[in-house]
Amino acid sequence: MSRQRSSGDLLADRRFAYAQACLAEGDAQGAAEMAEQAIERAPRYAPAWFLLGRAREALSLGSGTPEEGEAARTAYATALDIDPDDALGARLHLAELGAGDALAAITPSYVRALFDGYAARFERHLVGDLRYRGPELILQALDALPDAPGRFETALDLGCGTGLMGRALAGRVGTLAGVDLSPEMLALARRSGLYARLYEGELTAFLADEPPESASLVIAADVLIYLPDLVPVFAAIGRVLRPGALAVVSVQSHDGDGVVLGADGRYAHGDAHLRAAVRDAALDLAALPHAAVRQQRGQDVPGRIAVLRKPR
Repeated sequence: MSRQRSSGDLLADRRFAYAQACLAEGDAQGAAEMAEQAIERAPRYAPAWFLLGRAREALSLGSGTPEEGEAARTAYATALDIDPDDALGARLHLAELGAGDALAAITPSYVRALFDGYAARFERHLVGDLRYRGPELILQALDALPDAPGRFETALDLGCGTGLMGRALAGRVGTLAGVDLSPEMLALARRSGLYARLYEGELTAFLADEPPESASLVIAADVLIYLPDLVPVFAAIGRVLRPGALAVVSVQSHDGDGVVLGADGRYAHGDAHLRAAVRDAALDLAALPHAAVRQQRGQDVPGRIAVLRKPR
């Protein structure tokens, strides 16, 4: 419902389009007025409520008045009530405004919708604009291990996206399987011809369906930033790894111990949380180098590459 293209009312749709244009041009007041007019004609149109929240939030940042902030929270909450799956990301905005659980702010529906809409320009933006180096840094961390195999029989690519990691692993794996929430991203990964299997869905569910001790390598590049708790993910990875096999994951990091929702709308994991998750999964931490896999507003985003090994 939440990402529907039409409200079912032509005039409401026109006002919604005007509101989008106003907000894009920096006219938050005009955007709010147009969004309210759209809502008058289509009161159960979640995108209009969400857009009203964005406009009111922008006005709050400009004026600093508590009334605008409250109006933004009300609009986001209404969008969420209409669309409880939250493909629009209302929970994320509410958490940023201090009105929701930060560790429940990013939903699978939101991530799926985000990347479905992002797929066509994903690689150009991520690699070109954000200077993404995840696959390169993951391979560097892997190759830095003195006993790392030169080739892996069976590899799993968690959050495979369009296949950037698959291309980096070409020639180094026998059989490669990938999982992603976004069907549009998977369609691009499928065109690469690098994956023997591609699965649409949540990565822990994918791992639960894999045979135990069947993988010689598991990779998670720039996907754990959407998951607050690493414990269930590492436990699921540990289950599918063969004894002695490796997993290499990237995370955003921060100086504290726990998990925080960053200003970029991504989760950053403290070293203590990561180490505890590794320990709870009965894995060994083979390496934990600092690594900035991408940039945000021209600045490196602090991160880590964690190399995990299942004991023999």
